[in-house]
Amino acid sequence: MNIIGHRRLWYAISLLLIVPGIVSLWFWGLRLGIDFSSGQLLTVRGEATQAVVDEAAIGFGFTDIVVVPASGDQTQIRYRDPSEQKDHEANHQRFRSALEQRGLVELSFDSVGPTVSTSIAQNAILSLVLASVAIVLYIAYAFRNTPPPISSWSFGFMAVAALLHDSLLLLGIFSLLGHFWAVEIDALFVTAVLTVIGFSVHDTIVVFDRIRENLRRRKGSFEQIVNDSILETLARSLNTSFTVMLTLLALLLFGGHSIRMFVLALLIGIAAGTYSSIFNASPLLVTWYNYQQRRMARQSAVRRKHA
Repeated sequence: MNIIGHRRLWYAISLLLIVPGIVSLWFWGLRLGIDFSSGQLLTVRGEATQAVVDEAAIGFGFTDIVVVPASGDQTQIRYRDPSEQKDHEANHQRFRSALEQRGLVELSFDSVGPTVSTSIAQNAILSLVLASVAIVLYIAYAFRNTPPPISSWSFGFMAVAALLHDSLLLLGIFSLLGHFWAVEIDALFVTAVLTVIGFSVHDTIVVFDRIRENLRRRKGSFEQIVNDSILETLARSLNTSFTVMLTLLALLLFGGHSIRMFVLALLIGIAAGTYSSIFNASPLLVTWYNYQQRRMARQSAVRRKHA
C-alpha cells in the first residue's frame, strides 16, 4: 500500500473536510456559550415555549432571551441580565417564581459575568498557543538525534500542522452545528480541543519514532522509509483509536445531556487525529523534504551558472 505516493489525494480530502468549516467560521463564527459571552443559563423541566418565557420575563429587563429544547422534557433558557451584579440573584429568584407559576421547574442555574467570560476566552486562546509551542520544542528536542536527511525541527512543525488540521476541522464542524442547530461551545469544549491535540500528537509521535528507527537501520529512499514506517504502525494506530471511539460512542448515546457535546467534540477530534497522523503528518515530512531537495538543486544550478 503506497500511502505516501497518494499524498496529494489525502491532502485534497483534508481540504474538502476543512474548507466548509473555515467558510462557516469566517461568516458565522462559533456560537459562544455563557462561559465566553457572559449571561445567565437556566435549565427547566416542562413545556417551555418562547412566548411563555417572554411573558414570565416581563418587567425584569432581560435581553437576548433564547429558549432551546434540551433532552427529554428539559429546556434551556438563556438570557442576559443588564442590572447590577448584586441584583442578579434577586432577579433570578423572582424569575424562577414566575416560571413555576407557569408549570416550569428549575433544574439548574449558571451565571457568568463579562469579566469572567473575557478571562476564560483569553486563557483558552493562550493555552492553545502555549500547547502548540511546547509541542514543537518538545518534539524537536526528543528527535534531536534523528539521522539525515530530515531535521528534528521538521518533525515538530509537521506534528503541529497535523494538530492544526484536527483543530480547524473540529472548530469548523462546531461552527456549522452552531449556525444550523444552535450548538454552543463552553469551557468543556476547550478541554476537548486540548485533549484532541494531546491524542493527535501522541499518535503522530508513534509514527515519527518508527521513521527515526528505520532511518538508522534501513537503506532506501526517504519516501519509501516513511511509507514503510506508516504501514508498520497502521494497525496499532487504528486499533487504539477504534477502542477509544467505541467508549466515546457509548457515552454519546447513553451519557447525560450535559456532556453530550463534549463527547461529540472528542469523537470528531480523535477521528480527525487518527486520519491526520497517518495521512497528513508523515506525508508532509516527505513533501517538505522534496521541497528542500528541489530548492538545493536550484541553488546549486545557479552557483554553477555563475561559476
